[in-house]
Amino acid sequence: MSKNQFTKTNLAWLIVIIGSFLLINVLISVGVINKVYQTVMLTIGINIILAISLNLIVGITGQFSLGHAGFMSIGAYSTGVIVKLMNGTFSSVFVGMFVGIILSAIVALIVAAPTLRLKGDYLAIATLGFGEIIRIAIQNMTITNGAAGLVLPKLIDWPVVFIFLVLSTVVVVSFTNSAQGRACISVREDEIASETMGINTTKYKVMAFVIGAVIASVAGSLYAASFYVIKPDIFSFNKSIDILVIVVFGGMGSFTGSFMSAILISILNTGLQSFADIRTIIYGALLVLIMIFRPQGLLGKFELKLSNLLSKFSKKEVNE
Repeated sequence: MSKNQFTKTNLAWLIVIIGSFLLINVLISVGVINKVYQTVMLTIGINIILAISLNLIVGITGQFSLGHAGFMSIGAYSTGVIVKLMNGTFSSVFVGMFVGIILSAIVALIVAAPTLRLKGDYLAIATLGFGEIIRIAIQNMTITNGAAGLVLPKLIDWPVVFIFLVLSTVVVVSFTNSAQGRACISVREDEIASETMGINTTKYKVMAFVIGAVIASVAGSLYAASFYVIKPDIFSFNKSIDILVIVVFGGMGSFTGSFMSAILISILNTGLQSFADIRTIIYGALLVLIMIFRPQGLLGKFELKLSNLLSKFSKKEVNE
């Protein structure tokens, strides 16, 4: 790809991002997107951040993790506690987010070093155990108000979530396209062959795990500042499964798929609220059907690349 093409691609993405931001603002200002829809948008944005962070671990590096909700809880409670200590100021959200990032990175390093030497089901069980340890620890702390959780003011709205969604996506995609990201992909494809070629597989697995954990912590901070109440039960094993379902549904290894899947599943959950008694059954049945007829997920490993579209337009102009 030429430098000129690279610049055009970045400019095209920048236009898409700014255009999306302005379009949503206009829809909110004219009343098309009301308060209820804005809440759904917050949920979608946070779910996308969680999905792309887990997809980096599961889809790109090939490590089956079931403890992602644990890192989300670290971010949420770090922000919740700091917000309480700083009397609910807007800046307290970002102080808490920074604390959550540091704590998540440290915990991820401690957890990753021994557990990422495991594979398959053993790794899944180890990360599941870690997630539950974090939840139980939070539930028994005085500073987190135990099982009752924390009641917080709503300090951020969708523009902040949108900004962090863009930043998280840039970090994950940039890492995936870097030399380190390609090393992670090689680990996913064949770990033994990667080691034979001199790749330090443990190093790159830990690197991807820590980045995914930090981004999940950011999502937890955004959740705490958006939805008033955080409790340990919110970050249980079921939450980790929900995030994994989004990743698998969209296609493991496809960040575009994670975007689509998070949007569709969030809208589906909202639409099924009127059928509270059978919502779980309908939701589960739809997922089973999709996995039967589309086991690779909605998009498989497909990624939306504006560079490909720009190349096609350039060739068309040359031919004309």
